[in-house]
Amino acid sequence: MLRRTGVIHTVITGLLALLFWVPATVAAAAPPAPAADGECAVLAPGASPAAERAISAACAEVAAGTWYTWGGGHGPQPGPTYGQVDPSDPASEHDPERFGFDCSGLVRHAYARATGSDILNGAASTQYYTHRAAERFTADQGLAPLRPGDLLAWGTSWELTHIALYLGDGKMVEARQSGTKIMVSDVRLNSGYVGAVRVDTGPVTGHVFRTWGTGVWTKAEPALGARRVYAFPGPTTIRVRCQTHAEEVTSDGYTNDVWSYLPDYDAWMTNIYIQGAAWLDGVSDCRDL
Repeated sequence: MLRRTGVIHTVITGLLALLFWVPATVAAAAPPAPAADGECAVLAPGASPAAERAISAACAEVAAGTWYTWGGGHGPQPGPTYGQVDPSDPASEHDPERFGFDCSGLVRHAYARATGSDILNGAASTQYYTHRAAERFTADQGLAPLRPGDLLAWGTSWELTHIALYLGDGKMVEARQSGTKIMVSDVRLNSGYVGAVRVDTGPVTGHVFRTWGTGVWTKAEPALGARRVYAFPGPTTIRVRCQTHAEEVTSDGYTNDVWSYLPDYDAWMTNIYIQGAAWLDGVSDCRDL
Protein backbone atom coordinates (compact mmCIF):
# COMPACT_ATOMS: atom_id res chain seq x y z
CA MET A 1 0.00 0.00 0.00
CA LEU A 2 1.41 3.39 -1.09
CA ARG A 3 1.93 6.07 1.50
CA ARG A 4 0.09 9.37 1.09
CA THR A 5 3.32 11.15 0.05
CA GLY A 6 3.98 8.44 -2.52
CA VAL A 7 0.53 8.90 -4.06
CA ILE A 8 1.01 12.66 -4.30
CA HIS A 9 4.45 12.16 -5.94
CA THR A 10 2.98 9.76 -8.50
CA VAL A 11 0.15 12.15 -9.41
CA ILE A 12 2.51 15.13 -9.78
CA THR A 13 4.91 13.10 -11.94
CA GLY A 14 2.05 12.06 -14.23
CA LEU A 15 0.80 15.62 -14.59
CA LEU A 16 4.30 16.88 -15.48
CA ALA A 17 4.70 14.12 -18.06
CA LEU A 18 1.43 15.14 -19.72
CA LEU A 19 2.37 18.82 -19.60
CA PHE A 20 5.70 18.38 -21.38
CA TRP A 21 4.81 15.49 -23.67
CA VAL A 22 5.34 16.24 -27.38
CA PRO A 23 4.11 13.88 -30.09
CA ALA A 24 6.99 12.17 -31.96
CA THR A 25 5.75 13.47 -35.30
CA VAL A 26 5.88 17.07 -34.10
CA ALA A 27 9.37 16.68 -32.66
CA ALA A 28 10.68 15.17 -35.90
CA ALA A 29 9.33 18.11 -37.91
CA ALA A 30 11.07 20.75 -35.83
CA PRO A 31 13.68 22.71 -37.87
CA PRO A 32 17.36 22.19 -37.01
CA ALA A 33 18.95 24.77 -34.77
CA PRO A 34 20.87 27.46 -36.67
CA ALA A 35 24.65 27.04 -36.92
CA ALA A 36 26.62 28.63 -34.15
CA ASP A 37 28.68 31.64 -35.15
CA GLY A 38 32.03 30.41 -36.47
CA GLU A 39 30.95 26.76 -36.53
CA CYS A 40 32.91 24.64 -39.00
CA ALA A 41 30.50 22.13 -40.51
CA VAL A 42 28.34 21.44 -43.55
CA LEU A 43 25.92 24.38 -43.32
CA ALA A 44 23.60 23.74 -46.28
CA PRO A 45 22.07 20.79 -48.12
CA GLY A 46 23.23 19.33 -51.42
CA ALA A 47 26.81 18.27 -50.67
CA SER A 48 28.02 14.95 -52.00
CA PRO A 49 29.31 12.41 -49.44
CA ALA A 50 32.87 13.10 -50.65
CA ALA A 51 32.39 16.86 -50.24
CA GLU A 52 31.06 16.31 -46.72
CA ARG A 53 34.13 14.23 -45.89
CA ALA A 54 36.41 16.95 -47.30
CA ILE A 55 34.73 19.55 -45.10
CA SER A 56 35.06 17.26 -42.10
CA ALA A 57 38.81 16.90 -42.75
CA ALA A 58 39.28 20.67 -43.08
CA CYS A 59 37.17 21.37 -39.99
CA ALA A 60 39.30 18.94 -38.00
CA GLU A 61 42.23 21.29 -38.65
CA VAL A 62 40.18 24.22 -37.37
CA ALA A 63 39.41 22.29 -34.18
CA ALA A 64 43.08 21.33 -33.80
CA GLY A 65 44.23 24.95 -34.06
CA THR A 66 46.45 24.18 -37.05
CA TRP A 67 48.57 27.07 -38.35
CA TYR A 68 48.56 28.66 -41.76
CA THR A 69 52.11 28.32 -43.08
CA TRP A 70 53.21 29.39 -46.56
CA GLY A 71 53.96 26.35 -48.70
CA GLY A 72 52.56 24.02 -46.05
CA GLY A 73 50.80 20.85 -47.19
CA HIS A 74 52.80 20.42 -50.39
CA GLY A 75 55.05 17.54 -49.42
CA PRO A 76 55.32 14.26 -51.35
CA GLN A 77 52.03 13.17 -49.75
CA PRO A 78 49.01 15.22 -48.61
CA GLY A 79 49.16 16.43 -45.02
CA PRO A 80 50.64 19.22 -42.91
CA THR A 81 54.28 20.24 -43.35
CA TYR A 82 56.53 23.04 -42.16
CA GLY A 83 56.29 26.13 -44.34
CA GLN A 84 58.65 28.63 -45.89
CA VAL A 85 59.26 32.35 -45.74
CA ASP A 86 57.18 34.19 -48.32
CA PRO A 87 59.47 36.95 -49.65
CA SER A 88 56.45 39.21 -50.19
CA ASP A 89 54.99 38.79 -46.68
CA PRO A 90 56.92 39.85 -43.55
CA ALA A 91 54.32 38.03 -41.42
CA SER A 92 55.67 34.70 -42.75
CA GLU A 93 58.91 35.07 -40.78
CA HIS A 94 57.98 32.18 -38.48
CA ASP A 95 56.34 29.94 -41.10
CA PRO A 96 59.38 27.58 -41.28
CA GLU A 97 58.67 26.83 -37.60
CA ARG A 98 54.93 26.29 -38.10
CA PHE A 99 53.49 22.89 -39.03
CA GLY A 100 50.36 23.32 -41.12
CA PHE A 101 48.93 24.32 -44.49
CA ASP A 102 48.67 27.13 -46.96
CA CYS A 103 45.37 27.59 -48.81
CA SER A 104 45.91 24.99 -51.52
CA GLY A 105 47.68 22.63 -49.14
CA LEU A 106 44.53 22.52 -47.01
CA VAL A 107 42.30 21.87 -50.04
CA ARG A 108 44.66 19.12 -51.22
CA HIS A 109 44.62 17.47 -47.78
CA ALA A 110 40.83 17.74 -47.40
CA TYR A 111 40.00 16.04 -50.68
CA ALA A 112 42.74 13.45 -50.26
CA ARG A 113 41.20 12.47 -46.93
CA ALA A 114 37.76 12.47 -48.57
CA THR A 115 38.68 10.24 -51.49
CA GLY A 116 41.75 8.27 -50.41
CA SER A 117 43.61 9.65 -53.43
CA ASP A 118 45.72 12.76 -54.09
CA ILE A 119 43.33 14.22 -56.67
CA LEU A 120 44.03 17.94 -56.09
CA ASN A 121 47.81 18.09 -55.84
CA GLY A 122 49.06 21.52 -56.87
CA ALA A 123 48.68 25.23 -56.29
CA ALA A 124 45.40 27.18 -56.27
CA SER A 125 45.35 27.62 -60.07
CA THR A 126 45.84 23.89 -60.69
CA GLN A 127 43.03 23.07 -58.27
CA TYR A 128 40.59 25.62 -59.64
CA TYR A 129 41.25 24.64 -63.27
CA THR A 130 41.16 20.94 -62.40
CA HIS A 131 40.27 18.48 -65.13
CA ARG A 132 38.02 16.92 -62.48
CA ALA A 133 35.55 19.81 -62.62
CA ALA A 134 31.92 18.71 -62.53
CA GLU A 135 30.55 22.26 -62.83
CA ARG A 136 31.88 25.81 -62.82
CA PHE A 137 30.37 29.05 -61.53
CA THR A 138 31.30 32.63 -62.36
CA ALA A 139 31.67 35.46 -59.87
CA ASP A 140 28.52 37.05 -61.30
CA GLN A 141 26.47 34.04 -60.21
CA GLY A 142 27.29 34.71 -56.55
CA LEU A 143 26.74 32.02 -53.93
CA ALA A 144 23.20 30.93 -54.83
CA PRO A 145 24.15 27.92 -57.01
CA LEU A 146 26.96 26.70 -54.75
CA ARG A 147 26.97 23.63 -52.51
CA PRO A 148 29.16 22.78 -49.54
CA GLY A 149 32.51 21.43 -50.68
CA ASP A 150 32.78 23.64 -53.77
CA LEU A 151 36.13 25.38 -54.21
CA LEU A 152 36.12 29.20 -54.13
CA ALA A 153 38.97 31.09 -55.85
CA TRP A 154 40.40 34.62 -55.81
CA GLY A 155 42.87 36.45 -58.03
CA THR A 156 42.75 36.79 -61.81
CA SER A 157 42.11 34.24 -64.53
CA TRP A 158 45.85 33.94 -65.18
CA GLU A 159 47.06 34.13 -61.59
CA LEU A 160 44.96 32.78 -58.75
CA THR A 161 46.17 33.75 -55.29
CA HIS A 162 43.75 32.03 -52.90
CA ILE A 163 41.38 29.06 -52.67
CA ALA A 164 38.98 27.83 -49.97
CA LEU A 165 36.20 25.30 -49.30
CA TYR A 166 32.60 26.50 -49.20
CA LEU A 167 30.57 25.41 -46.15
CA GLY A 168 27.20 26.88 -47.13
CA ASP A 169 25.25 29.78 -45.58
CA GLY A 170 27.85 32.28 -46.87
CA LYS A 171 30.69 30.67 -44.89
CA MET A 172 33.96 29.01 -45.90
CA VAL A 173 36.87 27.24 -44.24
CA GLU A 174 40.27 28.52 -45.28
CA ALA A 175 43.98 28.73 -44.59
CA ARG A 176 44.07 32.48 -44.99
CA GLN A 177 47.44 34.06 -44.26
CA SER A 178 50.64 33.89 -42.22
CA GLY A 179 50.21 34.56 -38.54
CA THR A 180 46.72 33.02 -38.38
CA LYS A 181 45.29 29.55 -37.94
CA ILE A 182 42.91 27.58 -40.14
CA MET A 183 39.58 29.39 -39.75
CA VAL A 184 35.94 29.80 -40.71
CA SER A 185 35.24 33.08 -42.52
CA ASP A 186 32.50 34.90 -44.38
CA VAL A 187 32.91 34.47 -48.13
CA ARG A 188 34.50 37.62 -49.57
CA LEU A 189 32.76 38.42 -52.85
CA ASN A 190 34.15 41.92 -53.33
CA SER A 191 37.91 41.32 -53.18
CA GLY A 192 39.03 39.61 -56.35
CA TYR A 193 36.62 36.67 -56.21
CA VAL A 194 36.91 34.78 -59.51
CA GLY A 195 34.32 32.02 -59.15
CA ALA A 196 33.88 28.45 -57.94
CA VAL A 197 34.27 24.89 -59.13
CA ARG A 198 32.53 21.69 -58.04
CA VAL A 199 34.92 18.76 -57.84
CA ASP A 200 34.00 15.46 -59.50
CA THR A 201 35.62 12.78 -57.37
CA GLY A 202 34.54 9.97 -59.68
CA PRO A 203 36.17 8.75 -62.89
CA VAL A 204 37.53 11.56 -65.09
CA THR A 205 35.45 12.16 -68.21
CA GLY A 206 36.58 13.52 -71.56
CA HIS A 207 39.92 13.43 -73.37
CA VAL A 208 42.76 13.88 -70.90
CA PHE A 209 46.29 14.81 -71.95
CA ARG A 210 49.45 16.25 -70.46
CA THR A 211 51.16 19.50 -71.46
CA TRP A 212 54.88 20.10 -71.62
CA GLY A 213 57.02 23.23 -71.38
CA THR A 214 56.89 26.13 -68.93
CA GLY A 215 55.07 29.46 -69.13
CA VAL A 216 52.90 28.31 -72.04
CA TRP A 217 49.93 30.64 -72.55
CA THR A 218 46.42 29.63 -73.51
CA LYS A 219 44.48 32.08 -75.69
CA ALA A 220 40.91 33.31 -75.95
CA GLU A 221 40.91 32.33 -79.65
CA PRO A 222 43.08 29.88 -81.64
CA ALA A 223 45.56 32.58 -82.68
CA LEU A 224 48.85 33.93 -81.34
CA GLY A 225 47.54 37.49 -81.24
CA ALA A 226 44.45 36.60 -79.21
CA ARG A 227 44.02 37.66 -75.60
CA ARG A 228 46.05 35.67 -73.10
CA VAL A 229 44.00 33.61 -70.65
CA TYR A 230 46.30 31.49 -68.51
CA ALA A 231 49.95 30.40 -68.54
CA PHE A 232 50.82 26.84 -67.50
CA PRO A 233 53.76 27.13 -65.08
CA GLY A 234 54.86 23.61 -65.97
CA PRO A 235 53.56 20.24 -67.22
CA THR A 236 49.86 20.04 -66.40
CA THR A 237 47.07 17.49 -66.85
CA ILE A 238 44.35 18.98 -69.05
CA ARG A 239 41.03 17.99 -70.56
CA VAL A 240 40.50 18.62 -74.31
CA ARG A 241 37.00 18.98 -75.74
CA CYS A 242 37.89 19.29 -79.42
CA GLN A 243 40.58 20.51 -81.85
CA THR A 244 40.68 22.46 -85.09
CA HIS A 245 42.98 23.75 -87.80
CA ALA A 246 43.68 27.47 -87.32
CA GLU A 247 46.74 29.75 -87.26
CA GLU A 248 50.03 27.99 -87.94
CA VAL A 249 52.53 28.16 -85.07
CA THR A 250 56.27 27.49 -85.07
CA SER A 251 57.91 27.00 -81.68
CA ASP A 252 60.64 24.87 -80.09
CA GLY A 253 61.49 23.31 -83.42
CA TYR A 254 57.91 22.29 -84.29
CA THR A 255 55.36 23.72 -86.71
CA ASN A 256 51.65 22.93 -86.40
CA ASP A 257 48.35 24.63 -87.23
CA VAL A 258 46.21 22.56 -84.85
CA TRP A 259 44.73 24.14 -81.71
CA SER A 260 42.79 22.41 -78.92
CA TYR A 261 39.93 23.85 -76.91
CA LEU A 262 40.32 23.36 -73.14
CA PRO A 263 36.86 23.62 -71.48
CA ASP A 264 38.22 24.00 -67.95
CA TYR A 265 40.03 27.19 -68.98
CA ASP A 266 37.56 28.33 -71.66
CA ALA A 267 40.68 28.82 -73.78
CA TRP A 268 42.71 27.47 -76.70
CA MET A 269 46.19 25.99 -76.78
CA THR A 270 48.47 25.11 -79.67
CA ASN A 271 48.92 21.34 -79.96
CA ILE A 272 52.67 21.86 -80.07
CA TYR A 273 52.66 21.91 -76.27
CA ILE A 274 50.29 18.97 -75.77
CA GLN A 275 51.94 15.57 -75.50
CA GLY A 276 50.71 13.38 -78.34
CA ALA A 277 50.36 13.42 -82.10
CA ALA A 278 50.13 16.69 -84.04
CA TRP A 279 46.42 15.88 -84.44
CA LEU A 280 45.40 14.33 -81.12
CA ASP A 281 44.13 10.78 -81.37
CA GLY A 282 40.44 10.29 -80.62
CA VAL A 283 39.59 14.00 -80.30
CA SER A 284 36.88 15.41 -82.58
CA ASP A 285 37.20 18.37 -84.90
CA CYS A 286 35.45 21.34 -83.27
CA ARG A 287 33.68 22.06 -86.55
CA ASP A 288 31.88 18.71 -86.26
CA LEU A 289 30.40 19.41 -82.84
